Amino acid sequence: MSPHPPAIAALGYVAASLTTVSFIPQALKTIRSGDTRGISLRMYALFTAGIALWGVYGLLTGDGPLMAANVITLVTAGLIFERKLRAMLAGRR
Repeated sequence: MSPHPPAIAALGYVAASLTTVSFIPQALKTIRSGDTRGISLRMYALFTAGIALWGVYGLLTGDGPLMAANVITLVTAGLIFERKLRAMLAGRR
Protein backbone atom coordinates (compact mmCIF):
# COMPACT_ATOMS: atom_id res chain seq x y z
CA MET A 1 0.00 0.00 0.00
CA SER A 2 2.71 2.49 0.99
CA PRO A 3 5.67 3.13 -1.34
CA HIS A 4 7.89 3.83 1.69
CA PRO A 5 10.37 1.41 3.25
CA PRO A 6 8.94 -0.35 6.34
CA ALA A 7 10.91 1.80 8.81
CA ILE A 8 9.55 5.01 7.29
CA ALA A 9 6.00 3.62 7.22
CA ALA A 10 6.40 2.61 10.89
CA LEU A 11 7.53 6.14 11.71
CA GLY A 12 4.40 7.47 10.01
CA TYR A 13 2.16 5.15 11.99
CA VAL A 14 3.83 6.12 15.27
CA ALA A 15 3.46 9.84 14.46
CA ALA A 16 -0.16 9.36 13.37
CA SER A 17 -0.90 7.37 16.53
CA LEU A 18 0.60 10.00 18.82
CA THR A 19 -1.27 12.93 17.30
CA THR A 20 -4.55 11.01 17.10
CA VAL A 21 -4.30 9.62 20.63
CA SER A 22 -3.47 13.08 21.99
CA PHE A 23 -6.66 14.46 20.45
CA ILE A 24 -9.02 11.74 21.71
CA PRO A 25 -9.23 12.61 25.47
CA GLN A 26 -10.24 16.23 24.85
CA ALA A 27 -12.64 15.16 22.12
CA LEU A 28 -14.30 12.61 24.41
CA LYS A 29 -14.55 15.16 27.22
CA THR A 30 -16.25 17.63 24.89
CA ILE A 31 -18.58 14.99 23.46
CA ARG A 32 -19.57 13.69 26.91
CA SER A 33 -20.08 17.10 28.50
CA GLY A 34 -21.63 18.74 25.45
CA ASP A 35 -19.83 21.95 26.46
CA THR A 36 -18.53 23.60 23.31
CA ARG A 37 -18.43 27.19 24.59
CA GLY A 38 -14.62 27.26 24.53
CA ILE A 39 -14.46 26.18 20.89
CA SER A 40 -14.42 28.58 17.97
CA LEU A 41 -16.87 27.43 15.28
CA ARG A 42 -14.72 28.98 12.54
CA MET A 43 -11.56 27.25 13.80
CA TYR A 44 -13.30 23.88 14.15
CA ALA A 45 -14.82 24.19 10.66
CA LEU A 46 -11.36 24.81 9.21
CA PHE A 47 -9.80 22.05 11.33
CA THR A 48 -12.45 19.51 10.31
CA ALA A 49 -12.14 20.45 6.63
CA GLY A 50 -8.35 20.17 6.86
CA ILE A 51 -8.57 16.73 8.46
CA ALA A 52 -10.97 15.61 5.72
CA LEU A 53 -8.60 16.87 3.02
CA TRP A 54 -5.61 15.13 4.67
CA GLY A 55 -7.68 11.93 4.64
CA VAL A 56 -8.42 12.34 0.92
CA TYR A 57 -4.74 13.05 0.28
CA GLY A 58 -3.80 9.89 2.20
CA LEU A 59 -6.31 7.90 0.17
CA LEU A 60 -5.08 9.29 -3.16
CA THR A 61 -1.43 8.69 -2.30
CA GLY A 62 -2.02 5.33 -0.62
CA ASP A 63 -0.46 6.59 2.59
CA GLY A 64 -1.74 4.30 5.32
CA PRO A 65 -0.73 6.40 8.34
CA LEU A 66 -2.43 9.49 6.90
CA MET A 67 -5.60 7.60 6.11
CA ALA A 68 -5.82 5.87 9.50
CA ALA A 69 -5.11 8.93 11.63
CA ASN A 70 -7.37 11.24 9.70
CA VAL A 71 -10.36 8.89 9.57
CA ILE A 72 -10.27 8.51 13.36
CA THR A 73 -9.74 12.22 13.95
CA LEU A 74 -12.38 13.19 11.38
CA VAL A 75 -15.06 11.12 13.13
CA THR A 76 -14.41 12.72 16.52
CA ALA A 77 -13.86 16.21 15.11
CA GLY A 78 -17.06 15.88 13.09
CA LEU A 79 -19.04 14.99 16.22
CA ILE A 80 -17.67 18.00 18.08
CA PHE A 81 -18.24 20.31 15.10
CA GLU A 82 -21.84 19.10 14.86
CA ARG A 83 -22.42 19.78 18.57
CA LYS A 84 -20.85 23.23 18.31
CA LEU A 85 -22.99 24.07 15.29
CA ARG A 86 -26.17 22.92 17.07
CA ALA A 87 -25.25 24.97 20.16
CA MET A 88 -24.63 28.05 18.00
CA LEU A 89 -27.96 27.62 16.21
CA ALA A 90 -29.72 27.19 19.57
CA GLY A 91 -28.13 30.41 20.81
CA ARG A 92 -25.91 28.75 23.42
CA ARG A 93 -22.67 29.69 21.67
